[in-house]
Amino acid sequence: MSYRLLVSDVDGTLVDNEKRLAPATIAAVGRLTAAGIRFTIISARPRSGMMPIADALGLDGPMAAFNGGILFHRDGTVDEHHVIEPAVARGALDAARGAPVDIWVFADDLWHSSTDKGVHVEHERIASNQAPIVTTDFTALLDNADKITFVSDEPQVLQDLHALIDAGFAGQATVAQSQTYYLDVTALAANKGAGIEALAAAAGVPLAQVVAIGDQANDLPMLRRAGLAIAMGNAPAPVQAAAAHVTTANDADGVAKAIDTYLLPALEQIK
Repeated sequence: MSYRLLVSDVDGTLVDNEKRLAPATIAAVGRLTAAGIRFTIISARPRSGMMPIADALGLDGPMAAFNGGILFHRDGTVDEHHVIEPAVARGALDAARGAPVDIWVFADDLWHSSTDKGVHVEHERIASNQAPIVTTDFTALLDNADKITFVSDEPQVLQDLHALIDAGFAGQATVAQSQTYYLDVTALAANKGAGIEALAAAAGVPLAQVVAIGDQANDLPMLRRAGLAIAMGNAPAPVQAAAAHVTTANDADGVAKAIDTYLLPALEQIK
């Protein structure tokens, strides 16, 4: 198969655990694009957090923020924008009332948080490329929310909240974990399955010729739709099981390894 587009997740995949792009990754993406295979990114991050990566890699094609909620270009052009249905956003916050979680709401390109303390806040400052606006009242944001994230280091807390939100709003929103400690609520169309379809269509590439690489449960919809699915070495077992190949971890240049092991040699064979 001749692959023409690689779509990569960002956190836990393209960047290392310190949220940095490794020189080996930048170089491998350069080799890939020089060989004629396009490269783009899809992430749970907001646009502000994706722009430094887009700049570093020189990405001028469409990218997808909020798991596909916003399809946009580096020059600021927006092709698609899907926000959470207001009733769903309010219901999700109601479901979390009293739960031991921090709450983040992303709306109008800004990050609002119930706290500005903690390791996950510090990581999100880097990932979103902005500082949080601390608030305990998210009401004014819920008509135009791109993403609501519930944060907890207790897996059962997020599992219970996930089940509660699903019970009330199944088929009305996308609810998935972008990390083991993040439970994200986005618009129904803001999922990586629909996102990779939109990116492929924008590039004029059939899904059979698209490669997807990721590491978390929210990556499964795109891994299942892509012509070739690659999981990271740091991905949990269910994600690895959904992929044709498993590369090394994100802290071991996994994306670069995948490019050099599975994509460029196959292209040379075709030539």
